[in-house]
Amino acid sequence: MLQQLKTMKKEVFYAYLHIVFGCLIGGIAYPLFLTPCGIAPGGLTGVGIICHHLFSWPVGTVSLVLNIPLFILSYRQMGPVFAFRSLIAMTLFSLSIDLLPLAPMTEDPLLATLFGGILLGVGLGMIMRGGATTGGTDMMARLLHKHISFLSVGVLLFAMDFIVIVAAAVFIGANEALYAIIDIYASSKMIDAVLIGLTADKACFIISDAWEKVSERILREMNRGATQLKARGAWSKEERPVVMSVVSRNELSTIKKIVQEEDENAFMFVTEAYEALGEGFSSFRDER
Repeated sequence: MLQQLKTMKKEVFYAYLHIVFGCLIGGIAYPLFLTPCGIAPGGLTGVGIICHHLFSWPVGTVSLVLNIPLFILSYRQMGPVFAFRSLIAMTLFSLSIDLLPLAPMTEDPLLATLFGGILLGVGLGMIMRGGATTGGTDMMARLLHKHISFLSVGVLLFAMDFIVIVAAAVFIGANEALYAIIDIYASSKMIDAVLIGLTADKACFIISDAWEKVSERILREMNRGATQLKARGAWSKEERPVVMSVVSRNELSTIKKIVQEEDENAFMFVTEAYEALGEGFSSFRDER
């Protein structure tokens, strides 16, 4: 019981650590890159950048003010833990945007777009890993979905971000709106990288008459696990295991060589395993 309590405390500590650093990293993307170049990457912070361009209003404050009613309306759907963490993330993220005394690093809009998107994506990914959200159009999309259920949350989210980008094209400029699209793409890729990892291991599926020899060589020569999945050919009706093994990118050529040497007529396909946890790979304890 005491050990479980310590584990829970450690998990909570790491969650809030992710949220705090995520807010700081994501927040500095605005004064350093996005706000000076008028790049409005969707969401309520995008609305904040448009208001900053038109009225010189602070981006973070506008975002926070718009988020408050959405948060109140969404509170019951979120649950107390997620809601509390999100409230902290929303507030700290907005304060980071407005209060950090940082001068713009570049006036080149393309550099600002790319580096702003990278920082923003890393920050948002860390916040999500901490079990929180910064609110914005994500909460609005979920609220609208309750009343427009035939449209998915993803479609509604895309539509609202698209509206913000169109507004940016009208009030700031078409070039800035196009840069905003690039920024959204860059930040989404970085969110994925933070959430599922940068190292893409490979999941190999091997269908071969020599499945026993292939499995044995993977175990002995590569020191990797090999799982034999029960399968049946649709045409031949024969029962034949499919050998599945997860290997690193560098080991892919080795497992191909093993399969080729044992059975040139084998069928093998390889997919990305964006995150592999357990023996021989990352530890589950690293996922705090």
